[in-house]
Amino acid sequence: MPEIATLTLNPTIDIAYEVDRVFHTHKMRTRTEHYAPGGGGINVARVVVRLGANARCFYLSGGATGPAFDGLIDLHCLARTRIAIEGPTRMATAVLERESGKEFRFTPQGPEISEAEWTACLRALEQARCAMLVASGSLPPGVPDDFYARVVAMMRARDVPVVLDSSGPALREGLAAGGVLLVKPSLGELRQLIGRDVDTTDEITAAARDIVARGQARIVCVTMGHRGAVLAHEGGTKFMAAPEIEAKSAVGAGDSFVAAMVHALSTGASVEDAFCRGMAAGAAAVLTPGSGLAYPDDIDRLHRQICGG
Repeated sequence: MPEIATLTLNPTIDIAYEVDRVFHTHKMRTRTEHYAPGGGGINVARVVVRLGANARCFYLSGGATGPAFDGLIDLHCLARTRIAIEGPTRMATAVLERESGKEFRFTPQGPEISEAEWTACLRALEQARCAMLVASGSLPPGVPDDFYARVVAMMRARDVPVVLDSSGPALREGLAAGGVLLVKPSLGELRQLIGRDVDTTDEITAAARDIVARGQARIVCVTMGHRGAVLAHEGGTKFMAAPEIEAKSAVGAGDSFVAAMVHALSTGASVEDAFCRGMAAGAAAVLTPGSGLAYPDDIDRLHRQICGG
């Protein structure tokens, strides 16, 4: 199977704890301490590999925390191309309060990236040999807003489809380049992108369909959490309700959605079938506390529940 590449400009060491109850000031003893490599593209690669495909991670890493992050990548048996930076790889923390079932998440902005460092990333991508590139996550400080647009143009010249999952100016500029295979904004990201409030399914579907009509992306999936998701592509539109499940974490649900959809598309599935797999994977991810992401058995079970197959 051809390799799927992922790009993560602002990766994280994801740390997950559980506590009985969250208090201010007082020391809280934690349970079930977990560390995992995270960030949009890294999370996508982790799930893609679980589903049986080959994935290579392109990412920036540096500082005192960089070697720890690289080691976590190796523990997850991910092929990697590391672009060295001076600043430290960020560390994000998720704390599950057992008493309430609520999760508290703390995510730093990330290190300042120099022009020499982000141009080195572009040079590394020029050498990428892949069937598809997933560019996912936020841009760290110092990286220009049009970075993803440059990546899309570079890959389009090589006939490599690009999947884009970001937000704010990075998403807007990336779509402006045109020809993206798949984009997956959340409802909040869609509202920010189009500059107006949309709420009903019809309004959200129309906005997604407009992105397709303008040639910015061939496939648009808008995820809406417990409300479900909307699909728009050249073949039509579809709304799918979210399954009723007990959510334990929101970490990586969108990344798991993208991973399962990309994997399905890479194996020849139709757009609607891939959308269904994405829905199942997004739901599967919230079953796992912390940064566990989606697992194949849960994806298969929920796929049967949601899609009947």
